[in-house]
Amino acid sequence: MINSKSHDDNEITGAQIRAARALLRWSAKELAKAAAIGVATVSRAEVEDGVTSLTSANLKAIQQALEAAGIEFIPENGGGAGVRFKR
Repeated sequence: MINSKSHDDNEITGAQIRAARALLRWSAKELAKAAAIGVATVSRAEVEDGVTSLTSANLKAIQQALEAAGIEFIPENGGGAGVRFKR
């Protein structure tokens, strides 16, 4: 299986995942359940501050779960990537 992992400027980072989970006061287990992935996958995503080594499907599942819970991801646009609650 080939893992073609190219960096996408809109791809969320491990630091953003950690921050989003903290805003929601979710445990890694709660995020894993919401994203229908394993807790180890969440931990792997959060280890790096930058781009994660996750598959795009797992990263998308995490992003969708956090967005469904009210998180908005802020892209790197000169001011630095971040997260906040949706209005």
